[in-house]
Amino acid sequence: MSYLRPYLGPSLTCRPLCGLLIGAILSGCLVGPDFRRPVLAPNAGYIQSNKSPNTLGKSRPIASQQFSNNLDVPARWWTEFNSPQIDHLVDQAVTRNPDLASAQAALRAAHAMLAAQKGALFPQVDAGVAASRQRNSATLASPLNSNAEDFSLYTGQINIVYAPDVFGGIHRQIESVQAQAENQRFAVEAAYVTLTSNVVVAAIQVGSLQAQIRAAEEVVNADQSILDALNLRKRLGEASTGDVAAQAAAVAQAKTAIPPLRKQLGQQEHLLAQLTGQTPAEFAEEWIDLSSLHLPAELPLSLPSKLVEQRPDIRAAEANLHAASAQVGVAIANRLPNISLSAALGGASTNIGSIFSNGNALWFVTGGVTQPIFDAGALRDKQHAAEAQFDQAKEQYRSAVLSAFQNVADTLLALNQDTGALMAGSEAERSAQKSLEIARTRLEHGEGNASAVLNAEQTYQQTSSILIQAKAARFSDTVALFQALGGGWWNRSNANQVADKQAKED
Repeated sequence: MSYLRPYLGPSLTCRPLCGLLIGAILSGCLVGPDFRRPVLAPNAGYIQSNKSPNTLGKSRPIASQQFSNNLDVPARWWTEFNSPQIDHLVDQAVTRNPDLASAQAALRAAHAMLAAQKGALFPQVDAGVAASRQRNSATLASPLNSNAEDFSLYTGQINIVYAPDVFGGIHRQIESVQAQAENQRFAVEAAYVTLTSNVVVAAIQVGSLQAQIRAAEEVVNADQSILDALNLRKRLGEASTGDVAAQAAAVAQAKTAIPPLRKQLGQQEHLLAQLTGQTPAEFAEEWIDLSSLHLPAELPLSLPSKLVEQRPDIRAAEANLHAASAQVGVAIANRLPNISLSAALGGASTNIGSIFSNGNALWFVTGGVTQPIFDAGALRDKQHAAEAQFDQAKEQYRSAVLSAFQNVADTLLALNQDTGALMAGSEAERSAQKSLEIARTRLEHGEGNASAVLNAEQTYQQTSSILIQAKAARFSDTVALFQALGGGWWNRSNANQVADKQAKED
């Protein structure tokens, strides 16, 4: 029985009720909807069919990247960049990040709550011992066979309470808690993927800023050399005071580009400290050579049908939908008869040593059925609320899927555009560097002026910075693709061990 809606009200007679109960017990009925994973639309995809993402930068002088549907996302995808510094930072973050540790603790709590919830399927047994000293009123007959008015009474008994899950309400509640534990499991995986991606992107930004600072310092040093040469020529009467002043202004102008870059570098290092579970004072500065990073030539591009399996946010939304589905069954079961069984076995005596002897034993067995009759529609409204929350969870799942596809599409678009930006930036940087060299040479030979050098220098600084940022953007967007495809959590051995352990427990 997949969905049982009838409301058993006061007009229900005893015979149909008994038949319903017996039938439910024999069939193992579970009220409420049986959960089924939503089916992905057959035409779901990342981009339009006329915009193939198979290659990036093909037949261009800059390193190309190609996509492969047969290539899986590795568990440690960041090692594709061949940077020991990045590997070290990620290992630190996975070990020490408090947010990831918090999510893992929440997962352990969820598993413990699931184990506790399963206890509702079994009889609850407890034992108790009581001792009392009493004086009976002379007006009343003594409760003892000896008619003693003063006595001590010792009682010990074992109590057993059991509520058979006739309509599956307890099973549905366990199913809901199990789905909540699954939701938390994928929350951990999402935290892991986000953390590792953020660390790698921050490290790439550190390398980018370090490269920009080096380039700016080279400009300052070159300008200072020209200024020194002009000062020498001025002393020899070959250069004017105006040329020297203009070049001094160029040196000062070049120096102004460095403090903002150092500020950004410091902020990125502080971010890395936080991600790796350290204070800024504890963090050891890492030197990351952007030019030495390896750009993966072949990138994975999971099929749309696989994306819903790989994205932890989608899997978490699916688990949330499952939990909401089970809660509908719980709400329906609460409107149906509740059967309870209880029993006790023990004894009572005025002598603690003879509680269970000399005919002092006592026992009882009780059974009962409770059917809600009138609650002003509260249980019905709770069922409607559970059904509405189920609908809400369905839309949240759909939103998660759409966001995931948008995320992948945005990343593919960014990677496609990165190649063009990098090529244009490389050509612009080469041209600006050549122009600056010509301007400096002319000024050194007294054929040019300082303003031409200053203009060429500013152009070179801008193009050099743009080129470095374009290189960093391509690395960062490659990281974004690994993250958008799920981060390869399913290939981690400890993640698989957790899944296998949970499957055995469930």
